[in-house]
Amino acid sequence: MRRKASLVLLAFAVFCAALSPLLRWYAFPRLAKVPANEYQDMVLEARNATLLDYGTMKARTVPVVTIVQTLKGNVEASKRIERTAGRDVVVWDGLSYVQGPDGKMVSRIPERYIFDAHTQEPVHATGEMVDGDPVRRQGIEFKWPFLTKKRDYEYFDAQARVTAPIHYRGTQNFRGLTVYCFEQIIPWTKVPFPKAMPVEGVTPESVAGTGTTRWYTTVRRFWVEPVTGAPVYGEEIHKEELRGGTLLGGRDRVTAFAGHVKMREEYIRHTVSLVKSQRRLVLLMTSYLPWGFLVLGAVLLSFSLWLEARGRRPSGPEPAQATEPQPLSA
Repeated sequence: MRRKASLVLLAFAVFCAALSPLLRWYAFPRLAKVPANEYQDMVLEARNATLLDYGTMKARTVPVVTIVQTLKGNVEASKRIERTAGRDVVVWDGLSYVQGPDGKMVSRIPERYIFDAHTQEPVHATGEMVDGDPVRRQGIEFKWPFLTKKRDYEYFDAQARVTAPIHYRGTQNFRGLTVYCFEQIIPWTKVPFPKAMPVEGVTPESVAGTGTTRWYTTVRRFWVEPVTGAPVYGEEIHKEELRGGTLLGGRDRVTAFAGHVKMREEYIRHTVSLVKSQRRLVLLMTSYLPWGFLVLGAVLLSFSLWLEARGRRPSGPEPAQATEPQPLSA
């Protein structure tokens, strides 16, 4: 009976030991994915910012400039691309909408970002674009990979349409979460005018005809929760200038926008709460369950060997039976 129990425990021990790496290295890459139908929005603000008044073509200080960023999963496009990509793909249709203190549009830039649902690596397919211009992304954008490492990554800048390193700057505690800090610096770069201009009747082509060009620089920072790879906070020190041409009335340059862009408080709270709940699910597949099954397998194996050892232990010698004395003969 003991031997049967020992064999059953040994079978369960082997099962648990085999299940541990399967959960981490097989199930996790197939189950931990960005949903194809995800929708999220975020509001950022730059207070006491500098903004160009296109009526007078002079820069002025305004109380606040608001940036609304939305990301909407396009399920139909994802399914279509997956047929040829051979992997799970997410298509995000994004929109960055900037408005001044009077509520009027300053710029409106749509983009389509196509990436691998698990690794967040770009997937190149028809429709990948920024403001209607086809692009071929290299590096990540918006989200870091699951189990983010303490290293530099390549990050795509949608304004300049370039990929540049975003550097790991250290580890901090942010509202109860351990986060990795990353920073990217884009030097002054000539960038195209948005196709949706803030002045009715003015087009990028008409502005380009005056010889005026648009330049941009930024210092971009993210605080990333490493288990999920989700940024819980971000900010930019953002500057734009118009340079040269007849549009500026002989001036060499004029500031189009300058401000310290930060996430609004209610969106920070919502993001932190969401990331905390998702973090537990990822840890369940990468740490809690694999290590739990491994420890359980070791305990079951030890108990099985103990039962086997008890079953094979030899019993003590049987007591000798008393015999009556035999009579002696001469």
